[in-house]
Amino acid sequence: MIDLDKWQEIFNSIRRHPLRTVLTALGVFWGIFMLVLLLGAGQGLQNGVEYEFRDDATNSVWIRRGVTSVPYQGLPKGRRIKFTNEDYDLLAEHFDEVDQITGRFYLSGDQAITFGRKSLSYPVRAVHPGHRYLENTIMESGRFINETDIKEYRKVAVIGKVAQKDLFGETPPLGQKIKIGSIMYTVTGTYSDTGGDDEMRVIYIPISTAQKVYSGTDEIHQLMFTTKDMELPAIQQLQEEVRGTFARRHQFDVEDRKALYIFGAAEEFQKFMNLFAAIRAFVWFVGLGSIIAGVIGVSNIMLIIVKDRTKEIGIRKALGATPRSIITMILQESILITAVAGYLGLLAGVGAISLMESIAVEYFRNPRVDLGMGIIATLVLVVSGALAGLMPARKAAQINPIVAMRDQ
Repeated sequence: MIDLDKWQEIFNSIRRHPLRTVLTALGVFWGIFMLVLLLGAGQGLQNGVEYEFRDDATNSVWIRRGVTSVPYQGLPKGRRIKFTNEDYDLLAEHFDEVDQITGRFYLSGDQAITFGRKSLSYPVRAVHPGHRYLENTIMESGRFINETDIKEYRKVAVIGKVAQKDLFGETPPLGQKIKIGSIMYTVTGTYSDTGGDDEMRVIYIPISTAQKVYSGTDEIHQLMFTTKDMELPAIQQLQEEVRGTFARRHQFDVEDRKALYIFGAAEEFQKFMNLFAAIRAFVWFVGLGSIIAGVIGVSNIMLIIVKDRTKEIGIRKALGATPRSIITMILQESILITAVAGYLGLLAGVGAISLMESIAVEYFRNPRVDLGMGIIATLVLVVSGALAGLMPARKAAQINPIVAMRDQ
């Protein structure tokens, strides 16, 4: 049951000393405000970095050929490593952990792409069907390159939305013929890509067609694959196994890092996640430190309030008030000041984060504070208020009525 008389006394005490109450509450307000603001900003920074990884699968592994930097079994250094279709087959057939896989064959420079009277320059990538999963390609219409295209050396092309708009305008592109260099290709699909406009200027064709038409060899310039559901240590182990296999196949020292470059997106992604975990821990340390400073301020003020009300508390005890009722009264006033100040700080922090959402800065996107954070902040407020008032309340409960009235 609510004791209206007790709450009336609490509000009267606050009303008699407004400046002291405001200054006391300010410490708690600022601590909660800074905690929410820093957590929201940290989340925005993390979202921005994660957004930069959106263009590629985070479990992708990229293999790029290099040049040997040390001699190996009588072979000189300076040998250029070359990939072929056999390397693609080796990855696809001998490593069960590999999920999606593709090779890349690059046509040198941008190619002249012609449709009707329009002739524009775009980059062309020759790939396998699995490439769409490596690059997180989003098909807007039609289809991507498939295995039949690879086996039958079909002259088909998949174009990005930017290239589609530039070449075709309002004309439906599917089934249309475009000329890449001097070769005619049929458009089978259009796509969008979260990597931005540059990625949507790319035109994809089957790698087997490019090898046959443009080089007459089975050379592959780059290999990429995604892993199945694996933790980072397992992915790193797989990368070393791939390096060892390629070292034996191409005859170079497995420790020669310049002969074969292997980049794992998962490793880089995990580094960033570890960094943000450390940032969150630091933010909580700073925020909680600010809250503790505010709580200490509340506790000190409550001690002053108890001293000012010594005679009043003595009279209460002389009239039969129990130590529990005295403790409850002081704790309620402490929790009230802390909770109101903290709640206002929480609202101010959320408001500041809402304003930050309009900031368009690279590596900073959608700052926010989730529901869990709000619940934790509320619990912190209640506990802080109780702790702030605990010592003054116990001191008030120990006041001797006779001594209290004699000292005034």
